[in-house]
Amino acid sequence: MVFADGSAVFGRGFGAVGEAVGELCFNTSITGYQEIMTDPSYAGQIINFTFPHIGNVGTNLDDVEADSPHALGCIVRQDVTEPSNFRNVEPFDQWMKQNGRIGLAGVDTRALTRMIRLKGAPNVVIAHNPEGRFDLAALAEKAASWPGLEGMDLAVEVTGQESRLWKDGIWRLGFGYGVGEAGDERPHVVAIDYGAKNNIFRNLVKAGARVTVLPATASFEQLMEQKPDGLFLSNGPGDPAATGEYAVPVIRQALEADLPIFGICLGHQLLGLAVGAKTVKMHQGHRGANHPVKRLEDGLVEITSMNHGFAVDTDTLPANAKPTHVSLFDGSNCGIELTDKKAFSVQYHPEASPGPQDSFYLFQRFVEGLR
Repeated sequence: MVFADGSAVFGRGFGAVGEAVGELCFNTSITGYQEIMTDPSYAGQIINFTFPHIGNVGTNLDDVEADSPHALGCIVRQDVTEPSNFRNVEPFDQWMKQNGRIGLAGVDTRALTRMIRLKGAPNVVIAHNPEGRFDLAALAEKAASWPGLEGMDLAVEVTGQESRLWKDGIWRLGFGYGVGEAGDERPHVVAIDYGAKNNIFRNLVKAGARVTVLPATASFEQLMEQKPDGLFLSNGPGDPAATGEYAVPVIRQALEADLPIFGICLGHQLLGLAVGAKTVKMHQGHRGANHPVKRLEDGLVEITSMNHGFAVDTDTLPANAKPTHVSLFDGSNCGIELTDKKAFSVQYHPEASPGPQDSFYLFQRFVEGLR
């Protein structure tokens, strides 16, 4: 791995051969590496896993959040071992290779994490050559010339291209993902896919909704053609201000039409932008499955999963946007609710269930409010 200043970190390569440039971030989760690698919110990023044992349970066909990985690669402490889980279908090394993703093992990931915490997330190139031959100067130049995530709209690169009715239900051991109920008697939620995790849609179905998914660039007219009872704004990668160029006008029209809205992660940031707040690039971001978030109305603390490098600036929220949740790590905003509209959003991922059920009430609240 080569930094823009020419410094390099060497390890043992696995997965695909080649090189990729992106932002280096760290994730503190101890489980779910396959879900993390396939989360579209990681587009343009290379993940430094703080948990040392990554790849030890192999991979399977169910634990994915998108059709293919979106993280560019990963850095791990221990070499990937033979899979030791009854659900394994393919070793992690082979899965990475098959999906064109580069891995680097044998690296002091704690030192990298500390560096990111002190200096912020750097732009780097991750490279794998089985013969160990690298043009370090050229790789450093590639890292230095990459523009970074600020100002970058990545939602258009990871969104689905067509509208579709969501069909999957909740996963059960031995059964996989059953077919979700989609009867006309269920409230109809139209979800805009800015890079959504599939489990979000499954939880909306579990909460009682019928879900139609639209691409990130869908217009207000295309949205209303679906005759929605409510609008869901998904997570996604990149700078919310850049995505907001086309997303915010649609959200504002939906607010003017009094359409109930629920947003998660990037969707939370876009709702904030739509009501006049600003978003800021965070120093290191929040990525992991153990983030404590305080619910302001009653002081309850939810254990949450997070993956974001931008945040809503609380000081810029208008009077009609009430903060509802706050991070207990750094005090950053983790939720808002509009006092004059049926609209709310959270910065974290309630569908990831790290609590494990601390935050499912958000899906229930949204869907039940549509009946």
